[in-house]
Amino acid sequence: MTDEFNRYYIKIRTILEIDAKTICEELTTALGPDAPAYSTVAKWAKRFREGREDVNDDFRSGRPISVLTDENIERVRQVIEDDPHSTYDDIIAETSLSHGTIERIIHDRLKMRKITSRWVAHQLTDEQKQKRLQICRQNLEKFRNGTWRLCAIITGDETWIYHRQIGRKSSNSTWVGENEPPRTIVHRNRYEPRTLFCLFFKSTGPLLIHKVDKGKTIDHDYYIDNCLIPVINETRKKEKSSRTTLKILHDNGPPHAHRDVVDYLTEECIEIIPHPPYSPDLAPCDF
Repeated sequence: MTDEFNRYYIKIRTILEIDAKTICEELTTALGPDAPAYSTVAKWAKRFREGREDVNDDFRSGRPISVLTDENIERVRQVIEDDPHSTYDDIIAETSLSHGTIERIIHDRLKMRKITSRWVAHQLTDEQKQKRLQICRQNLEKFRNGTWRLCAIITGDETWIYHRQIGRKSSNSTWVGENEPPRTIVHRNRYEPRTLFCLFFKSTGPLLIHKVDKGKTIDHDYYIDNCLIPVINETRKKEKSSRTTLKILHDNGPPHAHRDVVDYLTEECIEIIPHPPYSPDLAPCDF
């Protein structure tokens, strides 16, 4: 929200005879750290009580009337390129330009807007993206020609459930050009409190929700005993035939790709659906 919008709000609330402290608390509740300081709210509330109508900044002596110069536009562009997450306050600190000038440069000259970055689970290489596309097309063709049925596929994985609230969207917002897509974020703080779960399901619903005790390591033995055996038993209970042809889709992490796991699934007549690497450097997982 721009300073002008904040001032419009202060103006309306002042007209309604709301005191500056209450107005500041309302803005803080709505905007959090982006809210104006109490001194700013009090200053503008006083001006509006005295009859001021304009919400724009006062003209500053010594400042050129036109500051939309090529040099200033380039300075703003450089700050944003160095840090796409930069706020108006950051740009003001770096350029000494007014909020209104920076806003005009960003929106009118640079044709940029600020949008929230998209979270992605993993950053894939071009080769891995092509491999995934190839496997997806092959699998899709098997569904189309009737070789596979969705109800015969079991899928599952381990996932960390993080004990935290999602931060404000503004903290993930970045400046992008007129036709640019939103940026992506792959980083997560590894020290945040979390609990590991193993989740398995079919198209008909969940099969297993298994909480892993703190300090436990998921190796191939743990994976077979605590995940695969319960999942297969639960699936077979619901099937008319105990030898129904089933397929399993899980990633190629070390516990899943271990020889003992492959042998167990083969003995149970369960086909393993191929899964490509999901990160540039696939390494054993330390859960």
